Amino acid sequence: MLKSTLIKTFSFLFILIHVLACQEEKKKPINFPPTNLAQESFMPKPLKIIPTHSAFALDRYTAIFTSENESEYEKVGQFLAKKIKAKIDVEIPVNSDAPEGTQRVIYINRSDSLEMESPEAYELYITQDTVILNSNTAEGAFRGIQTLRQIIPEASNDTLAEQRIWPIPSGKIIDNPNFAYRGSMLDVARHFFSVEDVKKYIDLLAYYKINVLHLHLTDDQGWRIEIKSWPKLTEIGGSTEVGGEAGGFFTQEDYKEIVAYAAERYMTIIPEVDMPGHTNAASVSYPFLNGNGKTPKLYEGTHVGFSTFNTRKDTVYAFIDDVVREISAITPGPYFHIGGDESHVTKKRDYIYFVERVEKIVQKHGKRMIGWDEVATADIDSTSIAQWWASEENAKKAVEKGMQLIVSPAKKAYLDMQYDTLSKHGLHWAAYIPVDTAYVWNPDTYGGIPKENILGVEAPLWSETISNIDELEYLAFPRVLGYSELSWSTEENRDWEDYKVRLANQAPFLDRMDVKYYPSPLIDWKKSKYTYEEIEKD
Repeated sequence: MLKSTLIKTFSFLFILIHVLACQEEKKKPINFPPTNLAQESFMPKPLKIIPTHSAFALDRYTAIFTSENESEYEKVGQFLAKKIKAKIDVEIPVNSDAPEGTQRVIYINRSDSLEMESPEAYELYITQDTVILNSNTAEGAFRGIQTLRQIIPEASNDTLAEQRIWPIPSGKIIDNPNFAYRGSMLDVARHFFSVEDVKKYIDLLAYYKINVLHLHLTDDQGWRIEIKSWPKLTEIGGSTEVGGEAGGFFTQEDYKEIVAYAAERYMTIIPEVDMPGHTNAASVSYPFLNGNGKTPKLYEGTHVGFSTFNTRKDTVYAFIDDVVREISAITPGPYFHIGGDESHVTKKRDYIYFVERVEKIVQKHGKRMIGWDEVATADIDSTSIAQWWASEENAKKAVEKGMQLIVSPAKKAYLDMQYDTLSKHGLHWAAYIPVDTAYVWNPDTYGGIPKENILGVEAPLWSETISNIDELEYLAFPRVLGYSELSWSTEENRDWEDYKVRLANQAPFLDRMDVKYYPSPLIDWKKSKYTYEEIEKD
């Protein structure tokens, strides 16, 4: 292993020496003012930052190289080059043979010598002439280039100079996530969001190192995923949404497109089919599924708890087997979410029987079952996962069963909660969650749950009060950045006073991405195109 690492290192040095030797003319040295890498507005904050107070001069004489015979690393390099082009309009070649005039190199290197064995760990070394990104995996390299993207200046040192330079502060960064699971959930059932909307959300989440997108695909108000063996689910169940709009659904090709787009950003898609409650759209489509004793009708309201599957019919489980089979076949990730919350009209013994039986169906199709914390009341396998949203008692039951938890407490982590009494969108049944409340809590120790039982953190966004991407962004941003840091950065690296300064400096990126974020008055936003007063007048 050491020999392999040395060979790769010497190969890179040979490339670098060759590239620099091929310069046709020497450029004058660039004298930058002192920099401080530790004061950059990273989001989330890296594990360790060591500044060296100089700068790497990113310009049109820079080239990107990646580890030889590592196609995934080359894709990471191409992704970085594309994002540099979008940000500063400079073309950076990737793995070209000594591009003419090249003076500086960004090298993305697969290295087996990292001290940290996490697949997302990476190290960045930034000097005046080179940026070296080491990682064990392409996934780690992808996380590392998000860090690098965040410290590329918006403007060059001299916009009038013949050779424009974007100085990147020098130093060393050692980074590794606090939790392996860092997620957000998007409810496309109450209101449907298009493939393009979901892709934009994925891009924004990936920039902040979130690696899971949980899609809430079915509910009382709509069924949003094509099931070829049960076509009425989308023909009928997909035709409505909250408020009487037209609804919609993802074809399986649409869904595969989302999954592939997420995978390119090393993000896992988790599908959720909510059951045995939240099932009215399914029961309207196929009435034999219904178990509440009433004739199901299309529903466009926001009440919960009135629907249930018939938990004692074998045909219901044959239906569920088909749904889980078809979705699992086009979902490469390891998880399948069965919902399981707020099934108020399902008798307790029937609920327990249902969850235990559906768990076996999920496992049959090669997935780990996730359910909202109510599923912990059933006798389920320790490999299944409880998502803690409401009940501390259920969370502790899950721990007693040896299960892992996803921490998503509604009063801290629900993105659909209003910021304050003036918020245009959202609800407040759990709490008002201003930007500071969203950040100032500790998922590592929340509720006394042992950290070894915590898989990670997820911020759910329910869509009862929103119907388009602008309104989605208003509720998600900037709070989702705080959840990113809570799940990536260690407790000792999290501090509200420091965080709110770094958050303020995200405004240029959010503006450039046309994100209609909520400009909280708690934050002194940098060059934000919105003011608090303007957003409330809209």
